[in-house]
Amino acid sequence: MLDEIKIENLIYNIRDKQVMLDSDVAKLYGYETKRINELVKRNIERFPEEFCF
Repeated sequence: MLDEIKIENLIYNIRDKQVMLDSDVAKLYGYETKRINELVKRNIERFPEEFCF
């Protein structure tokens, strides 16, 4: 698992918003990127509007 310092390096500031790439989120949780995206699409009501763009 990634430690706190490495996680901070995965957070990017784009247009004054903090973002993480889907591939980095997948690594954190031990899933394939494709699976993370499927889970978000199937459960979009569980994620805040600002979660995805």
